[in-house]
Amino acid sequence: MASNSVRIAVLPGDGIGTEVTEATLAVLDPLARRHGIGLSTEALPAGAFHYQATGDAFPEASFRAAESADAILLGAMGWPGIRQADGTEIAPQLDLRFRLGLYAGVRPVRAIPGVPVALADPRAATIDFVLVRESTEGLFHSRGKGLVTQDLAEETLRITRATTEKLSRFSFRLAERRAARLGRAGRVTLVDKANVFRAFAFMRAVFDEVATEFPGVESGHHYVDAMALDLVRRPWAYDVLPTENMFGDILSDLAAGLVGGMGFSPSADIGDEHAVFQPAHGTAPDIAGQGIANPAAMLLSASMMLDWLASRGAGQGFADAAAELDAAVDAAFAGGLRTTDIGGGDGTAAVVRAVQAQLGG
Repeated sequence: MASNSVRIAVLPGDGIGTEVTEATLAVLDPLARRHGIGLSTEALPAGAFHYQATGDAFPEASFRAAESADAILLGAMGWPGIRQADGTEIAPQLDLRFRLGLYAGVRPVRAIPGVPVALADPRAATIDFVLVRESTEGLFHSRGKGLVTQDLAEETLRITRATTEKLSRFSFRLAERRAARLGRAGRVTLVDKANVFRAFAFMRAVFDEVATEFPGVESGHHYVDAMALDLVRRPWAYDVLPTENMFGDILSDLAAGLVGGMGFSPSADIGDEHAVFQPAHGTAPDIAGQGIANPAAMLLSASMMLDWLASRGAGQGFADAAAELDAAVDAAFAGGLRTTDIGGGDGTAAVVRAVQAQLGG
C-alpha cells in the first residue's frame, strides 16, 4: 500500500445507499491506483435495516471505527416503514453530525455540462454556489428533546456564539479558496430571519463580527424567504451561503432541483477533526434494487472527500484525484450519459462505465 495511505470508514446504509456506494468504490479503487494513493476501506453496519434486524441502528463498534478513520463515506440511511418508537425515522447520519461536532454541512450546487437545468435563462448554466448548513444546532438542537403533550408540541431553536463563529470563518475561508480557483471576488451571504427572531439577529451580529476578519471577501445577509425566491430568480448571483440547520435542510433541496435533482447533489459534514461525505439524497425506496440509481452525487461526494483529505496533509495525489474525478463526471454527462432521473435510460452500472472510461480505466 502507498505510504500516503488513509483509512475510510464506509457506511453503505439502506436502499440505494448500498448501490451508489458500491458504484463509487468501483471508481475509487482504480483512481487511487492511478494516482498512487492508498485508500483502505472498511464497511460498517448501520442503518434502518440493521435496526430492524438487531434493534440497534448504529452499533457503538461501528461508531468507534468511523470515529477513528481518516474520513467517513456514507451512502444513505433510513427507510419509511422502519421507525423509532416515537415515530421518527432511523437516522444514524444525524448521530454522526452531533457526536463528532460536524458543524459545517457543505452542499455544493453546480450546473454540470449536459445535465438539464430547471431554469430557461442561459445564465443557469453558470450556477455555482455552496450552501453551508450549520448541522449541530439550530432547530435540530431539539431532536429527541422536544416537549410533546396531548395539547401541544414544542421544539427549541438554539444558536451559539462558538458555533456561529466557526461556521462563519469556515464560510469565509471557503469563499477565499473559491475566489482563487474561479478568478473572481469571493462573497458570503448569511441566510437568516433576523427581522423576526432574536436568535437570528444574534447570529447576524456574530457573523458581522467575523466578517471584519476577512476584508478581502464581500459579505451580506438575506432573509430566508427572499433567498428562496432568489434561488429561483437569480441563483447565479450567489457564492457561499451559510445558514441555520433547518433553513439549510430546506434550501439545499430546492437548490438541487435547479441543477438536475438530488442525484447530482453531493455533500459533506465537516468539523474540526472529522468529516462525513455523502450524497444529499435519501434511500429512494421507490427505485431501490432496480439498478437505476444515479451515483453521480456519491461520486462527487467522494471527490470532496479526496480534496478534504489533501487539505489535511494526505498529499497532492489526493487533490489531483479529486480534480480528475470531478472532471470525469462532467465529461461523462457532457458526452451524452443520461440517467433515468433526468429522463434517460442509463442505470447505475452505465454511469460507472462512463466515468471509468473518462478516467482511462
